[in-house]
Parts: sequence; C-alpha cells; structure tokens
Amino acid sequence: MTSLLLAAAFALTGATAAQASPAAAATGYVALGDSYSSGVGAGGYIASSGDCKRSTKAYPYLWAAAHSPSSFHFTACSGARTSDVVANQLGPLGSGTGLVSLSIGGNDAGFADVMTTCVLQSEQSCIARINTAKAYVDSTLPGRLDTVYSAISAKAPAAQVVVLGYPRFYKLNGSCVAGLTEGERSAINDAADYLDSAIAKRAADHGFTFGDVRSTFTGHEICSGSSWLHSVNWLNIGESYHPNAAGQSGGYLPVLDRVA
Repeated sequence: MTSLLLAAAFALTGATAAQASPAAAATGYVALGDSYSSGVGAGGYIASSGDCKRSTKAYPYLWAAAHSPSSFHFTACSGARTSDVVANQLGPLGSGTGLVSLSIGGNDAGFADVMTTCVLQSEQSCIARINTAKAYVDSTLPGRLDTVYSAISAKAPAAQVVVLGYPRFYKLNGSCVAGLTEGERSAINDAADYLDSAIAKRAADHGFTFGDVRSTFTGHEICSGSSWLHSVNWLNIGESYHPNAAGQSGGYLPVLDRVA
C-alpha cells in the first residue's frame, strides 16, 4: 500500500512539474516600445541599433544587467508607434518570455508635433494642438493599444507585461525664466496625465501592470533645477523632451524594479 501511495505521489509530483515547467522556464525579458524605452537622450547608443538608438543607459538594459534574465531581447526603437511594435518588435516573444516592458502611444498621439507647435508657435496654437492630441487619445489610441497588447499576450502567454507611462515635463512656477508660457507648460503636463490615464486603463483591461513614472520624476522635471529630462536641444533636436541617463536610471528603472 505504501509503495502504491509513493508511486501515486511521484506521479502527481511529476505531472505538476511537467505542467509548471513552461512557466518556470519563462524567465526571458523582452523590451519593446518607443524612444523612452530605447533610451534616446541617455547617450551610450549601441552602434548596431542604428536609428533605433538603443542605449546601454536605458532602463531595459540596466534592468537586464542587474537581474540576469535567461535571455534579453531589446527591440524598442526611437520613433516607434503602435503599428511599428506589432510589425517589427514582437519577434523575440515566445513561451520562454517571462517579462515584457514597453512604453508606447506617445508618437501615435503626436507628441513630437505637439512639442514643435508649442515651442515655435503661439500659446493658442499650442493649446489647440494639445486638444487635437487629446481627441486622438479618446477616439483612436485605445483601439491601437488593444491591438499591441493582444498581440503581446498571444505570443507570450506566460509573461508579466509592464506598461511604462510618461513623465510630466515641467515643474510649474519653477526656475525657467524663458521659453514656453506657464499656461503652455501646464497644458503639456495635463496632456501627459491624460495620455497616462488612457494607457493605464487599457493596460489594466488586459491584465497588465502600469508603471507610473510621474512620482519618480517629481522634483526632476524641466524647470526644477535638477532636471532628468532634456529641454529643447537645438544641437540634437531628437533628444529634446527625452529622459537623460539619470531619468532612465532614477525615473524609469526603479518603477520597473518595483513592479516586475
């Protein structure tokens, strides 16, 4: 009788281990997304990444270096929209993927054009462009996020997916003495909140974790005197309004560490 019980116990243990092994093996990390995930503005770009500007100082690279996942694939790319993630970045996902991180949606909503308008045109034009972006966030972005999130779940069913948001850009009534008006800065911050709220809702509806970086960047916005974000950089315009190396290591990495 004892031998039968032991045999049954071993059989059950074996069955459990066999069923658990795919999830247990899912310890690979895949980093998707746009320039905030690739590390534009942080320097230290990996030459082979070309125009995607993947940085060794970006939060995905730093997280992988600290945690040694079984595999690390870094496909985030500067300028990426939701359609680019689906078309070009999902190849490494699979049953062995245990963690996926991404930031996406800002380019779909017209982030670069908003900032260009606000820097070069009137406050009225800036506010109007922001309102157009917010209307897009209401009408079109949720469906595009759903497409990305569903594709990730289909390809990496065992993965924890962490969707990182975007920081507020400005400390209001801060140290800046020139540049945008205070009304423009406030409207841009509100737009960041609006975008983050939309992304957080879609992420939650897919069972994903939203990583809110607004708290870690508080006190380190543009006009704070200790900014983790580039303001307008006329010598390297692509880095404008992106986190610097401190923003990646102090603003983004702790949030991924906390929730992953």
